Amino acid sequence: MKRLVVAFGFLTRLPMPRIAADMADFAAAIRWYPVVGLAIGGLVALAGWAGAQVDPWAGALAALVAWIAVTGALHLDGLSDLADGCGAAHRDRARLLAVMADPHVGSFGVVAIVVQLLAKLVLLHALVVWWPVVLVPFAARIGPLVWARWLPSLREGLGSAVSGAVRPRDVIGWALVLAGAAIVVPALAVAPVLIVGWWWWLKARIGGVSGDCHGAGIEIVETGLLLALVVGGF
Repeated sequence: MKRLVVAFGFLTRLPMPRIAADMADFAAAIRWYPVVGLAIGGLVALAGWAGAQVDPWAGALAALVAWIAVTGALHLDGLSDLADGCGAAHRDRARLLAVMADPHVGSFGVVAIVVQLLAKLVLLHALVVWWPVVLVPFAARIGPLVWARWLPSLREGLGSAVSGAVRPRDVIGWALVLAGAAIVVPALAVAPVLIVGWWWWLKARIGGVSGDCHGAGIEIVETGLLLALVVGGF
């Protein structure tokens, strides 16, 4: 239970009780990320439904604001850093990693955040029903288990510890839950394609994974799943 609290404290801005946790607890908390995703999805869907009682665009905006607020824009920051690195470095991997580590936001990062927010806003507005949104952050947060387990960490510390904390049975278990959810919401069948696709891109382009890569991947998978819901008629 302690590691679930750690996962909520790391991935959200929801109030959590203060607990003593070490590096092993922070690393193992990744096993609970999909559960945190369910909570995030529930809040986003609730906000969207409430706003939609006024106007469809109000619903989309309310859902997007809730999404940003509950996560503290954590993953948008990762998307921004990765975009800056890729934009500035081209094929120079060392330069790419150096730019990613820079706390300043560049033009590529700003563009990536704006495009991502616009994409989510438009796709949220296009939804017919809100309840499937609950499962989008859940499915996207299975991704970090795959990326951490089968990609080398780019930095020492928590990243490398997380890699050792993800067991094959963790991935298999959540994959089975995702398969069950896809029976109810077939659009979720796209999630493994998006997750594996991001794994392949990180392996080919960067050669490993970092916190920024995890955050960017979560954002991309979420947007891809929203698109799949819209195409699927949800």
